Amino acid sequence: MIPVEHHLAHLASGFFCSPFEEAACLSVDGFGDFVSTMVAHGRGSRIEVLDRVCYPHSLGVFYTAMTQFLGFPSFGDEYKVMGLAAYGEPRFVDEVRRLVPARGDGSFALDLTYFRHLTEGVDMTWEEGSPTLGTLFTPKLEELLGPARNSAAELTQREKDIAASMQAVYEERFFDLVRKTLTATGSKRLALAGGCALNSLANGKLFERTDVREIFIQAAAGDAGTSLGAALWAHHAVLGRPRDGFVMEHSCWGPEFDAGTVRRAIALALPGSEARDGRYAVDGGELQIRTALDEETLVRDTARAIASGLVVGWFQGRSEWGPRALGNRSILADPRRADMKEILNRKIKRRESFRPFAPSILEERTGEWFTESYPDPFMLKVYPIRPERRAEVPAVTHVDGTGRLQTVSERSHPRYYRLIRAFEAETGVPMVLNTSFNENEPIVNTPEEALDCFLRTRMDQLVMGGVALRRVEPAV
Repeated sequence: MIPVEHHLAHLASGFFCSPFEEAACLSVDGFGDFVSTMVAHGRGSRIEVLDRVCYPHSLGVFYTAMTQFLGFPSFGDEYKVMGLAAYGEPRFVDEVRRLVPARGDGSFALDLTYFRHLTEGVDMTWEEGSPTLGTLFTPKLEELLGPARNSAAELTQREKDIAASMQAVYEERFFDLVRKTLTATGSKRLALAGGCALNSLANGKLFERTDVREIFIQAAAGDAGTSLGAALWAHHAVLGRPRDGFVMEHSCWGPEFDAGTVRRAIALALPGSEARDGRYAVDGGELQIRTALDEETLVRDTARAIASGLVVGWFQGRSEWGPRALGNRSILADPRRADMKEILNRKIKRRESFRPFAPSILEERTGEWFTESYPDPFMLKVYPIRPERRAEVPAVTHVDGTGRLQTVSERSHPRYYRLIRAFEAETGVPMVLNTSFNENEPIVNTPEEALDCFLRTRMDQLVMGGVALRRVEPAV
């Protein structure tokens, strides 16, 4: 067994999956092995650690404590606050800065009087199958900002402004860290990892706010990625094996299911159908099963369904690794419809109205629709949509005019690419709305899970491989 320190695994998962032979490497997280942040320089098969930020100081703890204060207590709710921040003004920045004062060297330190984890400890339990984290902040935070929001209470402008303020302060400290890392390494390439690397709002401003010119963040940048990083660290740094040119260009590393498995799942879900083409009665209506004759027919018919306003489950190839559905376990819809966000929430998602939906765009068309053209296949950066284009794609344009970008290339995602291209042929718009294939459970993985989600929600169509199941009367 080869032990690998937590943040070394993060750094290795970023740098050794990147296209860079040399890069600044930065890992920012909650905690792992009593470290929250690690600065390093990657060259070839080596990663040289230059600096660490140790317990009890952590930007991840800062962000999670503020997320809890705003009434989002579930483990992983930080992404909700990122969406909420766009609705606020950062009028509490001066107050929030007190929690995490800057240091002149680009580092940071928490004001520990606002946090419980050092003096009292914070419990984490798994009684319900997912982590439950105890309260991180002390009563002093309420003295500073007023009472914490109860999760059942209505969101007011105050909470929206606090969310905008905490995001602004996080970005100040994060960009300071990035600048420190670039200076220490003399590089303008950045391999970024750790749970905080999922802060797509901050990531999307790196070109504007720092000297970074190239960025790589792998698909599972959070703790899930440490498994890969530990293996890569052992392979390269410990065993001395050279890099072989591998670059992570897609996240489709999970299970794949052949046509026979898909057909058997359909037959079980629709008794009496034997998964044959035709029409079959289901609770509350009728379903049609249709098999596409070829690839062109499949993508053309699906693109036309999306363009007509249908909500389509898209189940193809290997499942994605990481927190994002990126075109293999996705729900797709028309980004041109101003009411599509409400339709998706009514039919399937039932999630908070302030959370945006994301666009998947043909890689080569990115600069025509976004102010940045730098590709991001993993949906980890938020960029402004060009002002003149926003009215064309209101379903994926957030209230602040941004979109959480996924670029799609033919080399990495051939069928999804061809679907978007077919949608462009129908509509003139080279993107679709992409959200994860689930209701409120984890993203579907198997054909059985996809069928279950399709049948118990009001999704209009499900496409699995070359087989489409469509409600004869679209769900309303």
